[in-house]
Amino acid sequence: MDLYTAIEGRRAVKHFDPNHRMSEREEKELLKLALLSPTSFNIQNWRLVVVRDPELRRELREVAWDQSQVTDASLLLVLCADLKSWEKEPQRYWRNMPLDFQDFILPAIDAYYRGRDQVQRDEAMRSCGIIAQTLMLVARAMDYDSCPMVGFDFDAVGKLINLPEDHVIAMMLAIGKATQPANPRGGQLPLDEILVVDRFKQE
Repeated sequence: MDLYTAIEGRRAVKHFDPNHRMSEREEKELLKLALLSPTSFNIQNWRLVVVRDPELRRELREVAWDQSQVTDASLLLVLCADLKSWEKEPQRYWRNMPLDFQDFILPAIDAYYRGRDQVQRDEAMRSCGIIAQTLMLVARAMDYDSCPMVGFDFDAVGKLINLPEDHVIAMMLAIGKATQPANPRGGQLPLDEILVVDRFKQE
C-alpha cells in the first residue's frame, strides 16, 4: 500500500477481531519501522509498553471506560516517554558520529533540557505523537487498523504498568483487524481555515 492510500485510509477504529493476533514477524516489522521516527536531539525518549498479559488487558479495560479495543486488539501499546532520557548516557544517541560532533552536541543537549521541566514534558508529548502517527500509518500500510486512545485513567494505568516516576504516559494505541468500519469522518475544516501565511492577523 502506498503512503497516500495509507494516510487516506487511516481511521480510528473501535471494534477489533479478538481472535486475530499479529504474527511475530509483523509486530517486529511494525516496531522496527516505528523506531525510525524522529526525536529532538535524537534522544529517542519514547518507551513502548506492549501489553501481552490478558489479565492485565482486562484490568486496563476497567480503567479505560470499558472500551473493547483494549482487550480485543491484536496489539496494545501504552506509549510512554522517559522525561530524563536526555541525561541518561546521551552519548549513546550519537555514537556513530565523529568525536568533534559529539563534543558539540552533548553539552547542547544538557543545556537545552536541564532545569526545564516543561520543556522535557513537551518533548515527551511531541515524540510520542510522532511515533504514534508512524505506528498508525505503518499499521495501515500492513492492512491493519488502529485507534489512538486517551480515554482512560492515566494514574491507574501508570500503576498497572509500574510506570517509573520519571516517565509519563502520552496515550494508548490499539492495533488490529477491524470488524466494523469506522464512523464517517466528522467533518474536516477547510484548508483556508487552518493555514496561516506568515503570521496571524491582528484583531
